[in-house]
Amino acid sequence: MLETAISLSMGLFTLAWLLNLYRLIAGPSLPDRALALDTMYINSIALIVLYGIQVNSKLYFEAAMLIALIGFVSTVAVAKYVTRGDIIE
Repeated sequence: MLETAISLSMGLFTLAWLLNLYRLIAGPSLPDRALALDTMYINSIALIVLYGIQVNSKLYFEAAMLIALIGFVSTVAVAKYVTRGDIIE
């Protein structure tokens, strides 16, 4: 039962990732693209965690945490660029 739920969840998160990729490419404005990229890395984290549960390995959880930290810093940098036009003052 758990394997079915994990497989279904991985399929749905993959679909969400692909829809975010479309919004990233065809987004009408820069904030839309930034939000799509932010959502893509969150979906990637979910996929990595689900895969870690599936193979029963703790290594994937550490990789997901690293991606979360990098994603947070990049989201802050993109938001600062969108609002001010410059990252470093």
